[in-house]
Amino acid sequence: MSVSLPERAGSIVLTGIPAVAGVVAAPVVRPVERVRIETASENIAKSDRAPEAERLRVAAATVAQRLRHRATRADGAAAEVLSANAAMAVDRGWLGVAEGSIATGTPAPAATTAAIEQFAAMFTRLGGRMAERVTDLYDIRDRVVAELTGAPEPGITLPDRPSILLATDLAPADTAGLDPNLIVGLATSLGGPTSHTAIIARQLGIPCLVAVTGLDEVPVGAQVLLDATTGRVTVHPDPDADATAAADHRAAAARAAAWSGPGATADGHRVDILANVQDGASARAARRTPAAGIGLFRTELCFLDRESEPSIEEQAATYREVLDAYPDAKVVIRTLDAGSDKPLRFAPHPDEANPALGVRGIRTALLDDGLLDRQLDAIALAAADRDTAPWVMAPMISTAAEAESFAAKARARALTPGIMIEVPAAALLAETLLAHVDFASIGTNDLAQYTMAADRMSPHLATLTDPWQPAVLHLVARTAAAGHALAKPIGVCGEAAADPLLACILTGLGITSLSAAAPALSPVGATLATIPLETCRRAAQSVLATSNPAEARAAARTALGMDSSQPAEIE
Repeated sequence: MSVSLPERAGSIVLTGIPAVAGVVAAPVVRPVERVRIETASENIAKSDRAPEAERLRVAAATVAQRLRHRATRADGAAAEVLSANAAMAVDRGWLGVAEGSIATGTPAPAATTAAIEQFAAMFTRLGGRMAERVTDLYDIRDRVVAELTGAPEPGITLPDRPSILLATDLAPADTAGLDPNLIVGLATSLGGPTSHTAIIARQLGIPCLVAVTGLDEVPVGAQVLLDATTGRVTVHPDPDADATAAADHRAAAARAAAWSGPGATADGHRVDILANVQDGASARAARRTPAAGIGLFRTELCFLDRESEPSIEEQAATYREVLDAYPDAKVVIRTLDAGSDKPLRFAPHPDEANPALGVRGIRTALLDDGLLDRQLDAIALAAADRDTAPWVMAPMISTAAEAESFAAKARARALTPGIMIEVPAAALLAETLLAHVDFASIGTNDLAQYTMAADRMSPHLATLTDPWQPAVLHLVARTAAAGHALAKPIGVCGEAAADPLLACILTGLGITSLSAAAPALSPVGATLATIPLETCRRAAQSVLATSNPAEARAAARTALGMDSSQPAEIE
């Protein structure tokens, strides 16, 4: 639906899907236009084709190196995405297709565009996590073409005053480079609440809305009030509303900044507030927050962009950095979540019609059991001098047999075994699976995608992949109940744990720990500290009785005593 907006008019309200809670008011800025090369305008001579192919390889390598450099300065999901994109920039698949076109006379910029379009179409057909990479592919295309043509590197030109960035979509590489002091809010026409862009915005603490209808018509410079708690963008808001929003924002930020832990409800019921990290640097940064430990250590980063598997000693050195950051605290290490959108160059990956439903996570052990064994050996080596054994959990567990097998491997190395609950089958049989392990952590991003059979990057299906979907929350409740019955802790480490309002509902459902990007922890902890456990429980039951995310949010706010016109604690 197209919404035509005048240059200046009365207030106009657009609606979208909340991704990162917060309320901000500021003028609009937009990304700069990117270089576009549609078709070849010339046919290069045969003598120039080999040098042209080399020019493409150099450009791709330059782009990859820049992305790797940016990854070293980023944390969390931003670093992971930048590293994955660096690998994509020099991927032999699209480069081979482009070089084939150059061999027939197509100039490198046009060959790059055609090759990326071919792979983007293929990824779109595959759906799921592969479809999520289309935005990344186009970002690689634009960066390589800019390098080839001498144009400025694509990206976001930061404004000279705090502004709200509106875009049709953003490449995660662009989102990762945003300055939250200048880009104070973010809204996109496309994307979903668990897209990479939304995840990185949460890590940066930038209030974010996605799938906003009519957003493309909002002009640069227009004053907007972005309410990423209730899902509204008000164009040309009343000045008094701006002032009130700014005051509420400052008050909520102050309350969050003052919270120092530990995680607990208003009446003292303990809920561990933990950090998601991907390396030693991000773990050390988490130490500067009230995080009580690490709830999710993504180990993919030391594998991505590698031509060969890191040795056990190399892996152990990386893992030891994270363990050393929290020597006496809980550290949960997720084993390699490879496959689908994160293929490894050195590991076998079959050609699959739908990689998101294929060999990924624990299923890679079907093709190379030694990969998991060596990783567990490395974790055990890193923890050899610790008094407390690390917790290790396997992703994409679907059956009791998988849980039992993983637990045996972990216990053989004196590690505490657990599983990820990302597949509906695992949630439905949670009690059976938990009989084999010591804990579970729910990955709400994938659980929502698989429960709702909806690509979480599709703008048309963004509502379906909202973590507030009652069907998803019923599976969370079922898993939490199984954990309670067996006296085994159940955490949430998906993006749902970063939503302060939803954190109260998860606590009411029986979740024992919440793990999120470090900037989200104080807002979550500060909000939870104001609500008694019994109120959380009543609110959770109210939410389970709803039939859609909007009703669920409204029911939660009512049951928790939060005025619908005011946000929960912001990030």
